Amino acid sequence: MNPLLQIDNLETVLHTGATPVRAVDGLTLQIMQGETFALLGESGCGKSMTALSVMRLLPEVGEIVAGSIRIGGEDLLLLPEAAMRNVRGKRISMIFQEPMLSLNPVMTVAEQIGEVLQRHFNLRGAAQQQRVLEILNQVGIPDAERRMAEYPFQFSGGMKQRVMIAMALAGEPELLIADEPTTALDVTIQAQVLDLMRDLQQRSGMAILLITHDLGVVAEMAQKVAVMYAGEIVETATRAEFFHSPAHPYSRKLFASLPGKNKRDQGLAVISGSVPPLSREFVGCRFADRCDHAWDLCRTTAPGWSAVVVGHQVRCHLFDQTAGSMLHSSAGKTAETAPQGIPAAPSAVTNSELLRVVDLKVHFPIHKGLMKRVAGYVKAVDGVSLTIPQGGTLALVGESGCGKTTVGKGILQLIPPTAGSVRYDGLELVGLERKQLREKRAEFQIIFQDPYSSLNPRMRIIDIIEEGMNALNVRNNDRADHAGQQSSSLQGQKVDALLQRVGLPPETKWRYPHEFSGGQRQRIAIARALAVNPRLLICDEPTSALDVSVQAQILNLLKELQASLGLAYLFITHNISVVEYLADEVAVMYLGRIVEWGSVDEVLGNPKHPYTQALLSAVPVIELNPKREVIRLHGDLPSPANPPAGCHFHPRCPHAMPVCRETYPGSSNFSSIHTAHCHLYPQPQNTSTLQPQGAET
Repeated sequence: MNPLLQIDNLETVLHTGATPVRAVDGLTLQIMQGETFALLGESGCGKSMTALSVMRLLPEVGEIVAGSIRIGGEDLLLLPEAAMRNVRGKRISMIFQEPMLSLNPVMTVAEQIGEVLQRHFNLRGAAQQQRVLEILNQVGIPDAERRMAEYPFQFSGGMKQRVMIAMALAGEPELLIADEPTTALDVTIQAQVLDLMRDLQQRSGMAILLITHDLGVVAEMAQKVAVMYAGEIVETATRAEFFHSPAHPYSRKLFASLPGKNKRDQGLAVISGSVPPLSREFVGCRFADRCDHAWDLCRTTAPGWSAVVVGHQVRCHLFDQTAGSMLHSSAGKTAETAPQGIPAAPSAVTNSELLRVVDLKVHFPIHKGLMKRVAGYVKAVDGVSLTIPQGGTLALVGESGCGKTTVGKGILQLIPPTAGSVRYDGLELVGLERKQLREKRAEFQIIFQDPYSSLNPRMRIIDIIEEGMNALNVRNNDRADHAGQQSSSLQGQKVDALLQRVGLPPETKWRYPHEFSGGQRQRIAIARALAVNPRLLICDEPTSALDVSVQAQILNLLKELQASLGLAYLFITHNISVVEYLADEVAVMYLGRIVEWGSVDEVLGNPKHPYTQALLSAVPVIELNPKREVIRLHGDLPSPANPPAGCHFHPRCPHAMPVCRETYPGSSNFSSIHTAHCHLYPQPQNTSTLQPQGAET
């Protein structure tokens, strides 16, 4: 069978400075009709540049200098630009990583999809509108006839991604390139998007090039896998063979970096260093500087392809038959010393209660009319109660829009609560005078989801870290500093110690945020939070957009800091594997309220609430299990401005009963700390009292 897409020795260069950047360097791959081919690797390896090369959508500084790209036998590199316009959207379509940046904000959804139909099928007027409606229904947009006239900002993140898929599929392509199509999406929305792509693939027979760093998504979607590193592919295999026995040391490290329940008492394996700059001349193996198994040959000779088994190839000297006796000794080392992680210090959880939140509410008024009268409220947080002990970690999980971040900001008084109590170390923060609150600010800090947005791009790192110390007057604090040495009155020495504490060299303090990678910027954000000697850190999705190798570094750092400094964490996330690894207890939030609470083992091992069950079933896993049942949730999260009567989850719940539509359920207890708000279980006689860890009843 002839391949649908055949790429041979592709070389793409970016002319961004004195030395050209070889973003794609000699890449060869083929994708068959109806096949899903996954291309995975760290950021900076050249995955997205490969996709843009196929589409011939390179930036102005980009140039394809060698190789061929054939679709159905036709070399795209020989076509003039006018002919390529007939290929894009028709034979090859692409789903870009960030839908909001790819959709035109001043055009309706129908107009944007209509452009594709007009270009490739000459459809206009009523026929075009009818076809747009069919496509939107096909990708699962609810009430498509009304919503096709809306603009992108009126759609949720998951719905915007569906619109992007609708645009990509409007031309009925033979090949769909999906560049990180589920990054930063909730697991429930991610499951819907992946289901949609699978269903459409089966109906149309199109091939998919899936670009991702999520091994769980690869396990669920791909038939073949290629691992890319520093501009070249280093391993190719079938899905089953790759997940059963990854061969390349880089692939093994990626698996070892994954967090999980079985690694809770140890550190995660990390890949030291970073992807080398693609502007340098490579002599030997590109991974040699970061490889635990490298020897002299790796640094002087580039490895060729070696066969592991039929259909599984690797570019590594460990499998090179010509490497002589080194093959046996090093291969044995690979098998015996596959990364298992580094031991972590024991947990510092105590019985001392550091934070107690009772019936916290944060309502935002909705203003309408010329006089801006209050017409209602957005109930972002609607009666949340929780506790965190000194040195403990509470994970707060749920879909985007359920109010997790608002809970964190409400606790820190960054957003004034509408009602409720927030007691930190016995002190009531709600209504506290500004001066008193300022004196306490140093003890609780927040790490934001996007470090690039939260770091001032005009300030050097030393100024960013010292700013909080100066503002909160902690420069001469007598507490032991974070390097384990006696406190120093010299702030520069403390900044150096902080940077070393988070794994950065002290000389980086003179650089600006744009000069760092995403993982390094997150380390700087952590150093800034630690500079004021906090006891409580609120971590808002700190690893959501990071590669698994960088994520492992951040999680190791957070765990080590907690063990040595006794920090308490409120960890806001939708990554269940991170919850399994880091948290002591977990609270599941839905539409402003906590619907289930308990220890990690109780909630993740035996979920009671139907929402928790659906959330956990939608998490992609790398274990291939054809009998695994996924609970599909229909529809989107309801608006917090108009929550459903009764149980907020009943419009999407597969077990909804008449009582669910009438009254909000009380708290049902399954153990001393495991509770859930659901009518499926016996209800307490008096539902007017709040459970210490539950939501408003």
